[in-house]
Amino acid sequence: MQVFFIGKSERHKTYYMKSCFATNKKFFSLVTAFTLASCLCACGVETETYVDPHAGMVSVSDGRGGEMWVTLYDDVPASSFVDDQFYPDGTYIEYSGTQYKARRGIDVSEHQGTIDWQKVHDDGVDYAIIRVGYRGYSEGKLFEDACFKTNIEGAKAAGLKVGVYFFSQAIDTLEATEEAEFLLNSVKGYNLDLPIYFDWERVGEVGQTRVDDVDGTTITDCALAFCGTVETAGYDTGVYFYRSLGYYDYELNRLTNLIFWVGAPGSAPDFYYKHTMWQYSFTGTVNGIEGGTDLNLLFEEVPVSASSSPAPSDAFGEAIPPEVTMP
Repeated sequence: MQVFFIGKSERHKTYYMKSCFATNKKFFSLVTAFTLASCLCACGVETETYVDPHAGMVSVSDGRGGEMWVTLYDDVPASSFVDDQFYPDGTYIEYSGTQYKARRGIDVSEHQGTIDWQKVHDDGVDYAIIRVGYRGYSEGKLFEDACFKTNIEGAKAAGLKVGVYFFSQAIDTLEATEEAEFLLNSVKGYNLDLPIYFDWERVGEVGQTRVDDVDGTTITDCALAFCGTVETAGYDTGVYFYRSLGYYDYELNRLTNLIFWVGAPGSAPDFYYKHTMWQYSFTGTVNGIEGGTDLNLLFEEVPVSASSSPAPSDAFGEAIPPEVTMP
């Protein structure tokens, strides 16, 4: 008896019909295995089924031109940004879409040295997020940023809108609360236009920092403790994180009442989830600042006129307070 099957010639890249006999042991074994598997299925015998290794996950940009799979949070709104609505304008990136008003901003600390804030303003910068202080990553002591007062007073005097952040190395909620109280004491007497941000990061070499063993649940707990303390004092709050921390550490579904500020350098925002502020460069050039500085865009939802078709509502999410909008 002859049996026919379709084979593929790798050399000639064409399909051909190959004849072989059932006496061919290799072919006969394949037929037998296939027949046996079919019979087992027909008889109700359980067979191994395919399990999708990416079930419950989503493919996202890794920031290096590749893709990676991360946990999908169905209850965290996805970003609505479109790549081709962003374009370079000298050292800055601008937004050409109509859904948002994009404000040009920077974030600074003592690392930028002395800043000529009037030149910064004249360069078209709308706002600054200024570091209030930080916790050391080795001993865990709290410090006020050496340039905090000079920076906030200079930025306000030059007409910039101002928000602040604290660089955290908290290992538990007690330390996060301590950081919040430290910050609140420092900002007394200053009028803030924008939120206060919690900035927890992994820094230094593994084995040399006190936060090496802090897990994502604890980091999320710390963010909630810090922001909760600050909100009790009457301020709006947010959390800063870079891509990997947002995807692999933070439990974002627990932070949906906070404003997201994402560090994701590139030509367009690629973080999967909705965020209000995008840090697109760590090495930007701004008049009035020597050396590189971080550049950001703050997105404000543009109100939809009564005569136009309804646009997606709550572009910043219901948790975003009106105070984040700049006049």
